[in-house]
Amino acid sequence: MTDQNIFAAVLDKVRAANTALIADGVLPSAIDQSRVVVEPPRDAAHGDMATNAAMVLAKDAGKKPRDLAEAIATKLRSDELIAKVEVAGPGFINLTLKPKAWIDELRAILAAGADYGRSETGQGAAVNVEYVSANPTGPMHVGHCRGAVFGDALANLLAFAGFAVTREYYINDAGAQVDALARSALLRYREALGENIGEIPEGLYPGDYLKPVGAALAAEYGHDLLNWPDERRLPLVRQKAVDMMMAEIRGDLAALNVKHEVFFSERSLIEGPTDQVARTIAELREQGHVYQGRLPPPKGAPIEDWEDREQTLFRSTDFGDDVDRPLMKSDGSYTYFAADIAYHKSKFDRGFRDMIDVWGADHGGYVKRAQEAVKAVSGGTAELDVKIV
Repeated sequence: MTDQNIFAAVLDKVRAANTALIADGVLPSAIDQSRVVVEPPRDAAHGDMATNAAMVLAKDAGKKPRDLAEAIATKLRSDELIAKVEVAGPGFINLTLKPKAWIDELRAILAAGADYGRSETGQGAAVNVEYVSANPTGPMHVGHCRGAVFGDALANLLAFAGFAVTREYYINDAGAQVDALARSALLRYREALGENIGEIPEGLYPGDYLKPVGAALAAEYGHDLLNWPDERRLPLVRQKAVDMMMAEIRGDLAALNVKHEVFFSERSLIEGPTDQVARTIAELREQGHVYQGRLPPPKGAPIEDWEDREQTLFRSTDFGDDVDRPLMKSDGSYTYFAADIAYHKSKFDRGFRDMIDVWGADHGGYVKRAQEAVKAVSGGTAELDVKIV
């Protein structure tokens, strides 16, 4: 057995048997074998492996699956590594290998060591795997940990299979949640200076994890921030809080031995040299995917982002969604969806046609529109695969 993957080796033998039947005139020369698989049988008593070859080829061959299975089985019985071949049910073929096959495979495992199973299946194709991406408004929780382990394992498997994998973390450091984080940290700063701040107001983050942020601000600025206007101090406090939260998150990821090559800032989409969200919306408008209009009133359960006003809308119904989606809020700021479209456009611009996002279960309803957006910004040339943890 020369192939490291014993299932792939046996699949080659099944295909060789089918090729012999083509030469015999039993199968047509142009028959498609791409759906032929070799896998473990559902019942271990049925043998070591099973193939669906006769079941998927019979229609194109113009034969009964069971009759074709018998013909394939006859070819396979002459193979030196196959001990027994049985036809079961409507045309499944069960295979039992000789002990030599398993001994050769053990030798291959020992010879390959940690590289056993490594392949070039991916042929160096670029794949972006985005996972964890916890909001920097607090420490990681167990759900983030699950996503971290799943995403990293998936990225490792893809790399092992020959794909060029980029592991990415999307930092949600823009929008209302980080503005609330900044105001929460400012309260903890005043507390660190000795002020009694009382109960944390509703809408802010009450966690004690922000006390070190307040203490760090007090140590660095003393009482100075108290005299600064919000438009000057809040951006500074926000950045300090995000940096310290991300440092804690990076520490937790390091403890899990999870490493990302890219940490992408949402704020960079808006505050970089070009407002990439505005540019993406403009490009989609030129393509007819964005328009000014009104959403109809919701039917049944209310739609969270529905507002009875003229607004900038993405034509997600063109891609199978049940309603078009807003891109701008009434205050002129971008919706989360708008930033997310621009972010995935950035991935596309960086050369990724295959994107995998690992999300928490609370984002399950968001999958379809995100996939629609990737189709729109890529002209249908990129694909987003979302894994829900």
